[in-house]
Amino acid sequence: MNNHTIRTYLLTVLLCLIGAWLPLHASSHAEEEENASIDIKEIIFDHIGDAYEWHVATIGDKHVSIPLPVIVFSKEKGFHAFLSHKLHHGEIYNGFHIATNGDHKGKVVESLSTGEVVRPLIDLSLTKIATGILINSLLLVSIILFVSRWYKHKEVYDNAPRGFIGVMEMLIMMVYDGIIKPSVGKDYERYTPYLLTAFFFIFLSNLMGLIPIFPGGANVTGNIAITLVLAICTFIAVNVFGTREYWREVLWPDVPMWMKCPIPLMPVIEIFGLFTKPFALTVRLFANIMAGHSVILALVCIIFVTQSMGPLLGGSMTVVSVLFTIFMNCLELLVAFIQAYVFTMLSAVFIGMSRVEHHEK
Repeated sequence: MNNHTIRTYLLTVLLCLIGAWLPLHASSHAEEEENASIDIKEIIFDHIGDAYEWHVATIGDKHVSIPLPVIVFSKEKGFHAFLSHKLHHGEIYNGFHIATNGDHKGKVVESLSTGEVVRPLIDLSLTKIATGILINSLLLVSIILFVSRWYKHKEVYDNAPRGFIGVMEMLIMMVYDGIIKPSVGKDYERYTPYLLTAFFFIFLSNLMGLIPIFPGGANVTGNIAITLVLAICTFIAVNVFGTREYWREVLWPDVPMWMKCPIPLMPVIEIFGLFTKPFALTVRLFANIMAGHSVILALVCIIFVTQSMGPLLGGSMTVVSVLFTIFMNCLELLVAFIQAYVFTMLSAVFIGMSRVEHHEK
């Protein structure tokens, strides 16, 4: 019997043992799997959703979290301010608790004297998303002040900046010369601060959302309320500062009379179009960022779903999960830039459309 035959025989025996062991292992842990099933949907929505605390890590059975201030005003109890750790695990503090089901699931609610459970009259609590906005805003202001400080001590003919400041200058000039000037056209200077701020805030928030540890991890631009506010800012810039010719084209467009009177068909369509633009900005940014985070979390969950199926399958899927997660994170870095670029470009285009001037035929 040569060495090749021996190796073939040993390999066959090993595969037979593995094939016999996997079903036995799976059946012996069937009950354990049933009891310890993982709710992937719950995990994903828990991570991309908002919360009254900032979860940092889990060490064994202990959850390390940063409590955030809960600020509420009740019609019966008045003003209350306390830290969210007093509401952990369904605990009740001064009649307030976090709802675990119903329409207000995950929100602070209060129990009235009548026994009814309702939301507080005013809820100004500093949630994870709100804290993430403050952190990202402070970081953005610090970066801009740091960059501007470098230029205070430089002359026009000095060497171009390098490193981080050089990258910032490249991004600023790319947005300024490549988006704002050609898209807005006349009076582009008055809209430059807003468009640059929108670009860098979205870009920085997208990047911070990919960092899994504090102070990153807050799904700021993956929250539709945040993207809606950004879209409303563009909506105001477009319609409040629109020219007279722009509003004439909206309310009385240059089309055949029968399309405007007696039935104002085209004016209704144009007015409807005023609201579809911010809606498109809102959904485009929100959906792309939330989808990216969801895919990454789903890939990570594969490790925990397959870990009870045996070391062979579990180990193989772990490798696959890690590789795909790394690929998706790299892809999300590109998406973070693209979404900031697209939002700024569309905002600039919409503003430019509102700056139209009357031209004599």
